[in-house]
Amino acid sequence: MALSYHFLLLCSLLFFIIPCSIAKTSFRPKALVLPVYKDPSSLQYITQINQKTPLVPINLTLDVGGQFSWVDCEQGYVSSTYKPVRCGSPRCKLARSGGCITECYSSPKPGCNNNTCGVLPDNPFSRTGTGGELGQDVVSVQSTDGFNPTRVVSVPSLIFTCANTFLLEGLANGVKGIAGLGRTKISLPSQFSAAFSFDRKFAVCLTSSKGVVFFGDGPYVMLPNIDVSKSLSYTPLILNPVSTASSYFEGEPSADYFIGVKSIKINGKVVKLNTTLLSINKLGNGGTKISSVHPYTAMETTIYNAVTKAFVRAFSSVTRVAAVAPFGACFNSTEIVSTRVGPAVPQIDLVLQSQSVYWRIFGTNSMVQVSGDVTCLGFVDGGFEPRTSIVIGGHQIEDNLLQFDLAASRLGFSSSLLFRQTNCANFNFTSKL
Repeated sequence: MALSYHFLLLCSLLFFIIPCSIAKTSFRPKALVLPVYKDPSSLQYITQINQKTPLVPINLTLDVGGQFSWVDCEQGYVSSTYKPVRCGSPRCKLARSGGCITECYSSPKPGCNNNTCGVLPDNPFSRTGTGGELGQDVVSVQSTDGFNPTRVVSVPSLIFTCANTFLLEGLANGVKGIAGLGRTKISLPSQFSAAFSFDRKFAVCLTSSKGVVFFGDGPYVMLPNIDVSKSLSYTPLILNPVSTASSYFEGEPSADYFIGVKSIKINGKVVKLNTTLLSINKLGNGGTKISSVHPYTAMETTIYNAVTKAFVRAFSSVTRVAAVAPFGACFNSTEIVSTRVGPAVPQIDLVLQSQSVYWRIFGTNSMVQVSGDVTCLGFVDGGFEPRTSIVIGGHQIEDNLLQFDLAASRLGFSSSLLFRQTNCANFNFTSKL
């Protein structure tokens, strides 16, 4: 009788244990999703991840071209699952570390461990870089079927960098670091795709309020049931062989995403400019990159002057008014008609690998309303001899879906989703579970 009882008890336990273990190990998401909101004072795009044990929500500023993610570990980073990445380890090599931390004199803690892989976290807003300890910890993120969030999944050993508190200067209030989505093997897109074996793709869809980042392939469905991944055109991603970060080890390529803009048209007419500036030279200068860090598109001075002059000429029917910094060309907005894609202004085309492939910028992305009756061309002067000739900034990519295909090294871009009667705020974050 006792034997039968124990046998039945064992069977009952197995019945409950085995399905649970299968559920934990067999579910592999095809994509993950993070919400994003725009901080109105800093104009930074903020996301939130859950990290540490026990899990704690951490606000991070989104950097599409960031080498990796970093978090302030100096102010109370406490986690029972944190581990430093040791010098010479496979994970250290994956990070392309150029140094080893051997002189940390306090008691061991996150951010201060000897024989630890050293990397160079940087703040792209203050253009400040420093040394930091590479670490790993638990991170949990919601998965998605493309329509809604689904299960929460965990990455037990996500690689990130522990940074010092001073590196937070210039970041939005409440932010504890940077979420790096750049072209490296330890950025969030690379680590998430490796952890769950899904496609090495991610998509960014930002707005002036809330938006979304998808990790993995589509569908990317916005209300009312529109798969915006079906409206993409494609252009190659170009690798800049020289890092564009504030601090880096010699020989590192850039983690930023560059595209090959060949010319610029306004209302179909080519703008005359020095096209050699549109290519990346042997020093890594020039070219066009995409940035979530710059609030507005910045152009090298001669390019900016040529584009502004051509735009003003094409828009001569509207009264030009005094400039409002940081913009150079402003207009009386009461004279401008509104359309589905913003103010009716001259269209700006970034012409890519051929005349038939272009990124069209409509009024909603080209103009910035600075007061009740003044709107300005939302481009800024990037100065003479900047590191990068054209930096496509946040305002110009809002309500555009951008899919970065790391495996195929190409960018998918939609132009304004307002044409499709949706926008990047329309992902349904209401979970079906």
